[in-house]
Amino acid sequence: MPVNSDLAIQPPADVLLERTFALADEAATHAFGARFAQAIESVRAMLQQARQHTPEAKGDGTFHGLQVQLIGDLGAGKTTLVRATLRGLGHTGRVRSPTYTLVEPYVLERAAGELALYHFDLYRFTDPAEWADAGFREYFDRGAICLVEWPQRAGRLLGLPDLVFSLELDSEGDGRVLVARAYSESGKACLERC
Repeated sequence: MPVNSDLAIQPPADVLLERTFALADEAATHAFGARFAQAIESVRAMLQQARQHTPEAKGDGTFHGLQVQLIGDLGAGKTTLVRATLRGLGHTGRVRSPTYTLVEPYVLERAAGELALYHFDLYRFTDPAEWADAGFREYFDRGAICLVEWPQRAGRLLGLPDLVFSLELDSEGDGRVLVARAYSESGKACLERC
């Protein structure tokens, strides 16, 4: 089975929404990352507004974070998409690949408070237990955006993602094809806005 196979990490849940995007070149990847960043901001604002107007409603209206798993072979554009998303969220500093550090943290200032984003690269893991031993679970419980490259290396320990982005080289050119699947309501809301 190829390392980029969705079958290795297919969540035990129904897909709420699936969309396919043709990313003809790096500019198209940057544009999608910018749209995804705007979608994240929109969903966060929507939840905050709902909490302010209907505090007695079921659910607390809090943005509980987002787990996005990025699947694709080496060179498929996973890190480029993360970079584009960070730029779309207003990050102006350097965006490093976490291949050796395993995780790169980013804190983005917002009027409604800080937005934490963690970029993981699990490529170097050889056993899912390494993810558990690294103590990364706490990052996923902070209401942060967690973008995870090579999630299949952690097996099912990551739990149910909100979104899975599968990137493949376009067989007819130099571009990429992004298949995006939402597994949660917040993931679906983001994908609907992309």
